[in-house]
Amino acid sequence: MNFPTRTLLTIVTEAVLENDLIELFEANKIRGWTIVAARGNGAHGEKHGNFDANENIQIELITDTATAEQLANVVQQQFGANYALVQWLSEVRVLRGEKF
Repeated sequence: MNFPTRTLLTIVTEAVLENDLIELFEANKIRGWTIVAARGNGAHGEKHGNFDANENIQIELITDTATAEQLANVVQQQFGANYALVQWLSEVRVLRGEKF
């Protein structure tokens, strides 16, 4: 079986950005993503308890490296100065690489 290499972009940020980020993904023709509620502790304080628009989300999407890097830069430029935001890129091997 072939497992081509792609890049996983993970974004942890404030839930209030969810719709704006989805619009950005769609504008960049990102084919899919996963969004889950997230909580933890960091520079912007501890997030715990029930989730609502004032809480955090974690978004994961898989694409080619150039697209992931470009998207991470756009996210940082548009939202990094005004919202809690951390991002990282990871190399992943996927089954059915044509999906990404």
